[in-house]
Amino acid sequence: MKPLLASRPVLWFLFLFNLAVAAVAPFAVDGAQGVLTAVGMGVVSLGAGVSLLRGRRKPA
Repeated sequence: MKPLLASRPVLWFLFLFNLAVAAVAPFAVDGAQGVLTAVGMGVVSLGAGVSLLRGRRKPA
């Protein structure tokens, strides 16, 4: 499962999908649940984005 989650297409999907949900959640769901959903999805999106950036670096 780990090699699948570390593949670039899956990381791009996680990054973009979770970023979109984090942007829309506060407007689609009222109250604290929308805010907490946005925060949780934002954290997952940031994790995928960091993994994408780390994968770009090539060791010398």
